[in-house]
Amino acid sequence: MRTGGRRAPRAVGSSMTAAARGDSPTPDAASSLPEPVARRRGEHLPAWLLIPAIIAVLLLVLPFVALLVRLDWATVPAAITSPAALQALGLSLTTAAIATVICAILGVPLAVAMARSPGWLASVLRTLTTLPLVLPPLVGGIALLALLGRNGLLGGALAVSGIRIPFTTAAVVIAQAFVALPFLVISIEGALRAIGTEHERVAAGLGASRFTVFRRVTLPLAAPGLIAGTVLCFARALGEFGATALFAGNAAGVTRTMPLAIYTAFNGAGVEEDTAIALSLLLILVALAVLVLVRGWRAGAVR
Repeated sequence: MRTGGRRAPRAVGSSMTAAARGDSPTPDAASSLPEPVARRRGEHLPAWLLIPAIIAVLLLVLPFVALLVRLDWATVPAAITSPAALQALGLSLTTAAIATVICAILGVPLAVAMARSPGWLASVLRTLTTLPLVLPPLVGGIALLALLGRNGLLGGALAVSGIRIPFTTAAVVIAQAFVALPFLVISIEGALRAIGTEHERVAAGLGASRFTVFRRVTLPLAAPGLIAGTVLCFARALGEFGATALFAGNAAGVTRTMPLAIYTAFNGAGVEEDTAIALSLLLILVALAVLVLVRGWRAGAVR
């Protein structure tokens, strides 16, 4: 006991002596440093990186600033509360929500299959999934017409059965799901690859079934990626234009979503440009509200 009691003072004294000599602190001493002193963000950031970073911020911000400057604020209330604007906004929110649900039902299993498949199969699935991201949306609309149009690969058989999809509200949902699905799948796959398979193996070793492992282990661990992917999916579906215009058309109250309403207001006969800008502002505010609300929910969940 006395031997242990003598060692503690010598350890403290040796630490103090080392600190007095200016030697490097021990790991225990380094870990006790205050967090602001131990980490200073941007301390080692090269100065030359600031120039392209500032240019990137300006590239993202200045177009919206110009939009706000160009806007005639006196016409905003009437423009965003007009029946046509509210009808287009309601249709956009409804179809985007349905498309997001479809993407979640189809995308989560696809993401799990990609994350847990062998390398070559995962590469093939990932290539097919990201294809709509790199293709112009108009090409996606043409492809959907080639598949589900009246003379399409499946459209002819559907037409014989009395089912017509193009230029209907269902076509809007399909077009939105087609372009938004990759955002959800890629986000979830990244989250699944980050968490690995160790927890799933432990749960399976304890006797849990595959469905129980998926429901009680995989999904909760991948929840951040699922939430982020769902938000991106909904936002992309909300702003879809090209594929919708070709595959679903631009019928008011049926297929005219908010992006199409903005296009119609900007190029329509007898409609002022201020109306299109006001509708653009409304769509931006809706997208920002969705992102801020979900981001705040995630921050509260972490705390």
